[in-house]
Amino acid sequence: MKEITQKVQHMFAELGDSQYGGEAVSQLEHALQCAQLATDEGVSAELIVASLLHDIGHLLHALPDDAPEIGIDDMHENLAKAFLDRYFHEAVTEPIHLHVNAKRYLCNRETGYQAILSEPSLISLALQGGPMSEEECLIFEQNPHFHSSIQLRKYDDAAKVPGLQVLPLEHYLDLIENTSL
Repeated sequence: MKEITQKVQHMFAELGDSQYGGEAVSQLEHALQCAQLATDEGVSAELIVASLLHDIGHLLHALPDDAPEIGIDDMHENLAKAFLDRYFHEAVTEPIHLHVNAKRYLCNRETGYQAILSEPSLISLALQGGPMSEEECLIFEQNPHFHSSIQLRKYDDAAKVPGLQVLPLEHYLDLIENTSL
């Protein structure tokens, strides 16, 4: 078994039960729901793994669960990218790195998007810079990982259902192995 697979298993075993940023699901439940949504859509293995691991940055810091409520942006997308760059190609790490900016983008570009965000997502949005400006949107649209980051963001927004039955972490271990460096 590769090092990254062991690390992912360990991190979710140790910290996966922690609350997912004020939502009604745990970090692990959220990750598995994201991966399930990606799997159900039949996207690439890389995007499924990115969906599973997109918020792993929340497990890489020692900030309290309520950090956003007390005005702290944990910058989890940057922590995740820095950690995962050692193990995966950009097809996995860049959508993860960009999923926060994808939220900011969608708030500008998609009518009604901001209204569907949960209260914790709105709090983090304010800490993350709010909706993108028109200039930021145009630049973001040029990123080669733009489309996959938007897909990941939409899975992220939908993956907050308490008690939802999904595939277990073990289902994704071979996929993690096969997409890692």
